[in-house]
Amino acid sequence: MERLIGRVKRVTGPVVHIDGVSDAMMMELAHVGKERIIGEVVKLAGDSAVVQVYESSVGIAPGDEVYGEGMPLSVELAPGLIGSIYDGIQRPLQALEAASGAFMARGISAPAISYEKRWSFTPKVTQGNKVNVGDVLGVVPESSAVEHRIMLPAHVGNGATVEMVQVAGEYLVDEVIFKVKSAQGKEYELTMVQRWSIRTPRPVKERLPLDIPLITGQRVIDTLFPLAKGGAVALPGPFGAGKTMTQHAVAKWCDADIIVYIGCGERGNEMTDVLNEFPHLIDPRTGKSLMERTILIANTSNMPVSAREASVYTGVTIAEYYRDMGYHVAIMADSTSRWAEAMRELSGRMEEMPAEEGFPAYLPTRIAAFYERAGLMCNLNHSHGSVTIIGAVSPPGGDFSEPVTQHTKRFVRAFWALDRSLAYARHFPSISWIDSYSEYLPDLQGWWQREVSEEFTKNRNTMVELLLKEDKLQQVVKLVGADALPESQQFVLEVCTMFKNAFLQQSAFDKVDQFSTMQKQAKMLGLIVRYWQLGSQAIRNGAHLVHIRQLDAVRALVRMKLTVPNEQLEEFDAMELALEQAISQTEGRDA
Repeated sequence: MERLIGRVKRVTGPVVHIDGVSDAMMMELAHVGKERIIGEVVKLAGDSAVVQVYESSVGIAPGDEVYGEGMPLSVELAPGLIGSIYDGIQRPLQALEAASGAFMARGISAPAISYEKRWSFTPKVTQGNKVNVGDVLGVVPESSAVEHRIMLPAHVGNGATVEMVQVAGEYLVDEVIFKVKSAQGKEYELTMVQRWSIRTPRPVKERLPLDIPLITGQRVIDTLFPLAKGGAVALPGPFGAGKTMTQHAVAKWCDADIIVYIGCGERGNEMTDVLNEFPHLIDPRTGKSLMERTILIANTSNMPVSAREASVYTGVTIAEYYRDMGYHVAIMADSTSRWAEAMRELSGRMEEMPAEEGFPAYLPTRIAAFYERAGLMCNLNHSHGSVTIIGAVSPPGGDFSEPVTQHTKRFVRAFWALDRSLAYARHFPSISWIDSYSEYLPDLQGWWQREVSEEFTKNRNTMVELLLKEDKLQQVVKLVGADALPESQQFVLEVCTMFKNAFLQQSAFDKVDQFSTMQKQAKMLGLIVRYWQLGSQAIRNGAHLVHIRQLDAVRALVRMKLTVPNEQLEEFDAMELALEQAISQTEGRDA
């Protein structure tokens, strides 16, 4: 219930100091001044408090009243989230544009979901059923790709009895569709809407091992540096290295059920591209718009800095809500560096003691709290769902030793380091095979053996060893040239060059190459490793590299990513047979 909690004492940017506080709570949702600017109580000390506001504080004057809502900053969770575009505190940008034009008026607000649209509801319980927290009470078709599941909210508790259920039909989200009586005898009227504090993780029954990969269709990721469903990965890189485009590719092609894209602090033109392009992207799984399983949260660098700090929590809370329904959700956070910079500015405004490079001392704690909300979970209703976090990091000048990148590395188990030189050479995805790593490899090995190939892990390790060997040989090449190396070492350079161009480099504009199934990746990888084995043996037997390099069967390997579709894997067997025959002939000719 709203009540007066104090009056403005002074204003410092997005930070408002109030005094005369007698009844306020930490992290309480507040409204400041005549325009009712939304804020949050972030500090309490005696009869004083500090409120960070989520809009410009211009015009707020000493003596203005500050009201508290008696609840923390929360998100509305109901049918209608899918396909929506929100700002950092879940205000629907399309509705605000309709109300005030392209430039939002201060203090303007709108419901996060439509209270006028009717949804087709089908109950899944009957009168007299016993239900527990998280149990699915009914379903609503939210989009062609997502079935929204109405779950028993946590405040009711376990062991509740269903007293009333509406019949199947169309209802508004705020209409009462259930009446339940808790185990303590308290009666509740339930609608399709739930509210949840953005800074409080939603409860789960159990955290499960991360042993299922998130298939992205990007070969450098799936084969060399895989990410598990429920995992967390950092995607650092300098300006122009391809962070946003890599996230776009993963968002489109990964096998997550739902995508939550958080543009926290990115440039306005980049977020505009996302808003313009995503509705036109075709979901390869359904053939319909990608927005039918996507939620966008736009909080660009020219929008209020404090709302940027809240945007990542808004996104991860929405993701957890769909995870509780049993969905696999992927979060794209672009970029967490801007989020950290927002915390730095707010910390400075509140006159807190700075730590390294001016960031607050609690920066590692905040980063950890965000990434720890990822996971593969057994939900309270015994379904399994996951939240996977892919966080872009924008270190100034591409310096990976700066605090945000270093602290992020402590809390994620995969690191996709983008290389500026690869991006400038138009080698995309520009993920460095030297600086990147994934700690999910041992956990996913069993899945690879069951679902892909028993030789997949062995072949992958072979190529990683060759890439490391090639990196060392390149130091020698810079000094004496490649021709000074023996042919066996020149062949290492040859195979690695082929692997980079024919496997790691991928075109998002080619219909055959833009996505590779794990089966195709395994076949391509196996064929390149087979080329390494056959060629090495031939050179030891007296064949010359120049003759091997000129073989038509070898040239076919370079083009295989473009010529062999995912559905025609038998062609790889024919290519391998042709390769074996051709290389064997070079041994005889050179002898």
